[in-house]
Amino acid sequence: MIPSLLSVELARWQFAFVACFHFIFVPLTLGLTWIIFTMELMYVMTGKQVYKDMTKFWGKLLGINFAVGVLSGLTMEFSFGLNWAYYSQFVGDIFGTPLAIEGLVAFMLESTFVGMFFLGWNKLSKKQHLAVTFCLAFGSNLSALLILVANGFMQVPAGGEFVWQTMRMETTHLWDLFINPIAQIGFAHTVIAGYITSSVFVIGISSFYLLRKKDVGFAKRSMGIGLGFGLVASLMVMVMGDEQGILAYKYQPMKLAAIEAEWGTQTPPANFNVIAFPSQSEQKNDFSIQIPKLLGLLATHSFDQKIYGVNTLLYDGYVDVVTGKEIPAVTTRIANGAKAYEAMMKMRAGKSSSQDQEIYNQYHQDLGYGMLLQRYLPVGESLTSATSEQINAAALDSVPNVAAIFWTFRIMVSIGVFMFLVIIVGLVLLFRKTLWEKRWLLRTMLYMIPLPWIACLCGWIVTEHGRQPWTVYEMLPTTVSSSMINGWDILFTLVVFCLFYALLFAVEMYLMIKFARLGPSGSFQNSQEHKRGN
Repeated sequence: MIPSLLSVELARWQFAFVACFHFIFVPLTLGLTWIIFTMELMYVMTGKQVYKDMTKFWGKLLGINFAVGVLSGLTMEFSFGLNWAYYSQFVGDIFGTPLAIEGLVAFMLESTFVGMFFLGWNKLSKKQHLAVTFCLAFGSNLSALLILVANGFMQVPAGGEFVWQTMRMETTHLWDLFINPIAQIGFAHTVIAGYITSSVFVIGISSFYLLRKKDVGFAKRSMGIGLGFGLVASLMVMVMGDEQGILAYKYQPMKLAAIEAEWGTQTPPANFNVIAFPSQSEQKNDFSIQIPKLLGLLATHSFDQKIYGVNTLLYDGYVDVVTGKEIPAVTTRIANGAKAYEAMMKMRAGKSSSQDQEIYNQYHQDLGYGMLLQRYLPVGESLTSATSEQINAAALDSVPNVAAIFWTFRIMVSIGVFMFLVIIVGLVLLFRKTLWEKRWLLRTMLYMIPLPWIACLCGWIVTEHGRQPWTVYEMLPTTVSSSMINGWDILFTLVVFCLFYALLFAVEMYLMIKFARLGPSGSFQNSQEHKRGN
């Protein structure tokens, strides 16, 4: 049996809501820890009190964000077992290693040192406390790495193989799991996006003080560190984003086709759709504005490599860029996967023949595609009895929502370019010592604070929704991954989570705004050196 479509969709919405809410707090933690480390390093090197006050003030905002982030992440762990039972069984052997290391090493590391960071000022020397701050930053980024190793397996299942006797994935090469290029580049792209988020956060709040002519010396120093950190992070995230595009071209051609709204395969180098209005039902773009030849150069770094469109992948097949092998069309892989699935069921029941084993060995790589048919056939009916119409419907299910992916990607990129330009202008004016006079730019920096979070969430939508209909790419469809649980139960927990997270968000915003408005002068009223620094 497979779960009802209602329960699957509600489970997806619940996990998407929980994950997106939790991810509001992750980028700020990833980047702000390193910015605070930079500030404390300046304090250790110069001995100036203002840098210590900067470390403690931004650390206070980090502490608020860290605490709420931990609370919001706890429910994610329970979602796997409650709403995604077969998925948890399917990948449990793979996920167990990185997530266990994350919980026992990385999370404990950052949890331990976050306490030492706040309580150790009067108990540790300057260099010892600096080491604590470094360990806090390292632990938070190590935690992200291990989680993204697990996520990378969902994108490209390297380091494991499906075992038909247990109906689950089992680890074959632990090293391949950890060096999965999708995981490594995804980690770099994610944490650097967090660095930009933190930079914009520091820049925005510093501009607030400068606009109000409050804590000016503190704000100028914070602004300088934020702009410098943001410039480096912006350049790095562009490189990592380009690398992710190349990996999508190599390993996830359907996702790339959706990102670029490519329905047909153009003669290389392909044109780039700047603006398009994709029609999923008609499998074409109703309107588009293109830049000739640009997409081929961006996505493949060449002028002669094809970028396969959705319809080509569905009905014609393509040549794998990595292996050079011809990959059958999705419709063919679904039919072959149905044969492999039925042969596997006979093998598990002990009723197989040598021919069934040969069929399974020949088509087992397409097993996941065959499972796409399960929603179209009655329980117990052979998948090989599917009609051409059912196979075509299942093939269309393998295409993510093109319009959503296309526009979400462009929102992310547009925000990234805008923030990069603002940072560049800010640095130029900073070197000219006229930044403080440009109130229009300071206001722009203040109002820019929410933008990196929007860009980060858009990036995760492209990554995760672009992988659909798979929880494990080309191996486990989402429709068979969730638990056999009543949709109304999921809806009830979704409502409860919404209320709980609304409360957490209100607490976060209240505390952040309160202490940001209070500023360092309100936090360090007894610091005469801080007052002289301003």
